[in-house]
Amino acid sequence: QVQLVESGGGLVQPGGSLRLSCAASGSIFSINTMGWYRQAPGKERELVARINSGGSANYADYVKDRFTISRDNAKNTVYLQMSSLKPEDTAVYYCNWYTYIVSRRYDYWGQGTQVTVSS
Repeated sequence: QVQLVESGGGLVQPGGSLRLSCAASGSIFSINTMGWYRQAPGKERELVARINSGGSANYADYVKDRFTISRDNAKNTVYLQMSSLKPEDTAVYYCNWYTYIVSRRYDYWGQGTQVTVSS
């Protein structure tokens, strides 16, 4: 089992910045991918960004050049630095951790943190 604890959400004005953090604990396999998804009201959950334990990251097109994902493997923590925030970035952001064991994928999710972009 892996537990994920998120922090850093809140209310910010358009054009502002926020930094989300997600700390993993429990049965952590060293080879894994951590990432952020988001879900706005009435919409499906979508990938924002993810980064593997080797540091390779990929982003959704709508956040490229605005968001940066990073991780600290020693702390089992992933960060999402969000800049130039827009009202359409308003959503619940969920941390995700996954790994593969004998070709089977194991996914774990955080409880979610609300990000609201509004003036």
